[in-house]
Amino acid sequence: MRAISYCVFETALGTCGIAWREPVDPVSQPAVVLFQLPEVTAQKTESRIAARAGSGQPSIAPPRVAELIEKIQRHLRGEVQDFRDVAVELNGVSEFDLQVYEAARGIPAGQTRTYGEIARALGQPAAAQDVGQALSKNPVPLIVPCHRISAADGKLGGFSAPGGRATKSKLLALEGAPVTPLLFS
Repeated sequence: MRAISYCVFETALGTCGIAWREPVDPVSQPAVVLFQLPEVTAQKTESRIAARAGSGQPSIAPPRVAELIEKIQRHLRGEVQDFRDVAVELNGVSEFDLQVYEAARGIPAGQTRTYGEIARALGQPAAAQDVGQALSKNPVPLIVPCHRISAADGKLGGFSAPGGRATKSKLLALEGAPVTPLLFS
């Protein structure tokens, strides 16, 4: 099994972390396996991504990952980016969760869907709570934009990344999605 490498980097929202698995050949690109939104401190962000990656020391990002980092930094400054072409490797994720993540990746920036809409799109209309559970385990938030999925009643819904719903609201606002105080009630 190829090793997982990680690094942390500064963004307009704070220090983020990213972990990747090196490609098996020189023509392939590294696959992102983890993404960490900012914790309260840079040290906590690094500690969490290091523990999740199982790696003791940060690495220098290879060119493809460095390009992705720049893209993330632009996005978090408000220059909306599209992450659908980013190679991700989600080993150990259930088939249902993979389907949820793929559906989330299809939601354009500035738009949202409900948990129920995703469940219906997957042909499982009674699985809205399962969709929420899958999103709560998303190892690559932002790249799999789970923040774009909300509750059916117009409320923001949950967000398990650091900062919770406040972070979700910031990400949606950055992308131009309508976010009103009513979404928090």
